[in-house]
Amino acid sequence: MYSISVVIPVLDEKESLPELVTQVKAALEALTETYEIIFIDDGSTDGSSELMTERAQNDEHIHLVQFFRNYGKAAALAEGFRQATGDVVITMDADLQDDPAEFKGLIKKLDEGYDLVSGWKKVRHDPLSKRIPSKIANLVTRLITGVNVHDMNCGLKAYRKAVIKSLEIYGGRHRYIPALAGQQKFRITEMVVNHRPRQFGKTKYGGSRFFHGFFDLLTILFLSKYTQQPLHLFGMIGFLSLVLGLAIDIYVIILKYFFGASFQKHMAALLSGVLLIVVGVQFISLGLLGELIAKSSHEKENMVRRVI
Repeated sequence: MYSISVVIPVLDEKESLPELVTQVKAALEALTETYEIIFIDDGSTDGSSELMTERAQNDEHIHLVQFFRNYGKAAALAEGFRQATGDVVITMDADLQDDPAEFKGLIKKLDEGYDLVSGWKKVRHDPLSKRIPSKIANLVTRLITGVNVHDMNCGLKAYRKAVIKSLEIYGGRHRYIPALAGQQKFRITEMVVNHRPRQFGKTKYGGSRFFHGFFDLLTILFLSKYTQQPLHLFGMIGFLSLVLGLAIDIYVIILKYFFGASFQKHMAALLSGVLLIVVGVQFISLGLLGELIAKSSHEKENMVRRVI
């Protein structure tokens, strides 16, 4: 029998919380005697904080972490992961759209040998303006990362403890947790889950999250592929720029000395070639500096391991 931790970020969900607590406790008590519900109050101002404080004081299974202001979902999940003690950690949203009845199925999937099970809201009760951008974002993420998950940002997920203790979640990286886990070679799968219409309040996420999510995805890809070998990225860009610049200038020189063309007539091309050469040298230099930093960081890690 597993011990289970349920991590729930909360931002202004006072109306949803009483029913949420009832449903989550009922689902957990049907699975295990050892469980905890960790609410992360991400700067609520609607009375959610007071309600959660009261529940935490009167129920030993409920814990509350309060942020002094709104830090975002990534920070809330990261703090919840730090506090979680269960063998299995389940995350969900606080708006009652995630169904706690799915806990049993998620854990059953973990028992099949997976490390992370991500929910898939195949039938989604959200506005079209939210569903269409989400489908596009998930398609692009699947193609770029190679992690075949249809709903990367679904709040309902189940993890083995080893996964949550190894992930670094900050900024907007919570949107790509399956991709981050996949980079570390954890076994990932997905499961179709029940998604319910929102009963109270309104969504806390605007359209800007898709714009920000693109840059978060680029960050994840860069850190996963080039952190240890930055010269592979910057060197490639620098080499292409250098070769192109040399080719342009050689072409201009050939025109001058073999065909009698004047430099003045081709000055723009000549200067463009020089600029590309300079940029190429700078990118290669940047890559070499990155290699020195990566080597220094690696040596420090080795030194710490030897001391320990």
